[in-house]
Amino acid sequence: MKTATLPKQELMRTAQERMTDLIEDAALTERQKLALTCRILFDKGHDAGLAGQITCRREPSETFLTQRFGLGFDEITAENLLEVDQDLIPLDGEGMANPANRFHTWIYKEHPDVNCIIHTHPTHVAALSMLRMPLTIAQMDTCGLYEDCAFLSDWPGVPVGNEEGVIISKSLGKNRAVLLAHHGQLVVGKTIEEACNLAILIERAAQLQLLAMSAGQIQPLPQSLAREAHDWVSTDKRNKANFAYYVRQALKNHPDCL
Repeated sequence: MKTATLPKQELMRTAQERMTDLIEDAALTERQKLALTCRILFDKGHDAGLAGQITCRREPSETFLTQRFGLGFDEITAENLLEVDQDLIPLDGEGMANPANRFHTWIYKEHPDVNCIIHTHPTHVAALSMLRMPLTIAQMDTCGLYEDCAFLSDWPGVPVGNEEGVIISKSLGKNRAVLLAHHGQLVVGKTIEEACNLAILIERAAQLQLLAMSAGQIQPLPQSLAREAHDWVSTDKRNKANFAYYVRQALKNHPDCL
């Protein structure tokens, strides 16, 4: 076996190269990816009626795509998404965006590298938020959020004002996620795929945390190994491969999405 004596870092580098060379990206438009993300998250327990918003920045304009207010995540299609301006006015003049999308505009303004924002109230995240307790990452599968999830300990109320936009944007800082006390979660990504994966991950992490807390005291991960795992699962290719799998799942349940 030729690889039996290779060091771990060399094996990791080779694996990353093979992912890049051998795994093809899905040929989907932004509208299709965003609609699929709504269906994926519906199936993953992020449904909370009309609560929650998923947006995608449109380049080079200062507009973004989002779901039409009044429709649930399971009703979103590539065709019924809205493109809205910074004042949340639809460009085609039809329908309306969720008023809470206002804080998305502040995140896009303050974080130019962010191209997708997902804010939802999934069950386990919402339960953890009621304890006013930060997210704890202590299991390998959730290391994508290790040292990458901020905590907003004070609830600013219904997030439809500019004040809430400033607070939430600042609380996010350089992280890709933030747990909002008494509220829910918010994740951001350079791509739709990245944000979708993080949204699934934060709910999984909250579920594991609540289960572990019910059984005993959570034990910390070794910092260097947790950081290594964080970087390993956070590459663009890994995000796209994960997303492609979730897309295949969603299309089995929601063939009308596209």
